[in-house]
Amino acid sequence: MPLSPVLKLGVNIDHVATVREARYRGRPFGEPDPVEAARVCEAAGAHGITCHLREDRRHIVDRDVWRLREVVRTRLNLEMANTPEIVDIALRVRPDIVCLVPERRQEITTEGGLDVAGQEVALTETRRRLNAAGIAVSLFIAPDPAQVAAAARVGSQFVELHTGGFAEHFADPAARAREVERLAAAARQAHELGLRVNAGHGLNYVNLPALWAVPHLVELNIGHSIVSRAVFTGLEQAVRDMLALMAGYPG
Repeated sequence: MPLSPVLKLGVNIDHVATVREARYRGRPFGEPDPVEAARVCEAAGAHGITCHLREDRRHIVDRDVWRLREVVRTRLNLEMANTPEIVDIALRVRPDIVCLVPERRQEITTEGGLDVAGQEVALTETRRRLNAAGIAVSLFIAPDPAQVAAAARVGSQFVELHTGGFAEHFADPAARAREVERLAAAARQAHELGLRVNAGHGLNYVNLPALWAVPHLVELNIGHSIVSRAVFTGLEQAVRDMLALMAGYPG
């Protein structure tokens, strides 16, 4: 029998920068260095590095993105809002893939999926510009049939399913089962429409195995849980622990 494709891990290093900015905000130096964190994650086996360049530069800043583009040898995934300034930066930096996400200044982390159905024209134009520059495009969406269908019409290569509802309801078996089925249905729909399926938000070492009921997953983007464990185990071991857990995905 052919082997199932390996479920890939993209490590989000934003919170390494969050710790740095708590002490060194506005300075051209500081520690810990998210670029060095990216090196460690790749050495530990991560399949890609994810960072989010927010409009308010609350953690990752411009110099990080440029240095990551020079250093990352796997795949650089730039999360970003669909705004003229950030799109222009992406077109100049040329990450391997861009994940378009909603963004609100008051939120601590990205709290919801894109309203792709309500922004099809604008997202299609940005998708075309990014693809023309050789950059793949993913859309961060809720596991909702209308949003999956809209993502296919936009022409993105990937969707990233927002797993926040799954993570929030994990402790309630009935609610967890409903969220898993929503994710599974969205993944099946996306796959049938020719989209590749990633997932992320709130995933950790405890809840991850319950996600194995979701088919067609290509990559998981995980940050906070890995950085949190790294405080106690070191970053390399935290990445290796997550990869070992992900090896159980049946594909």
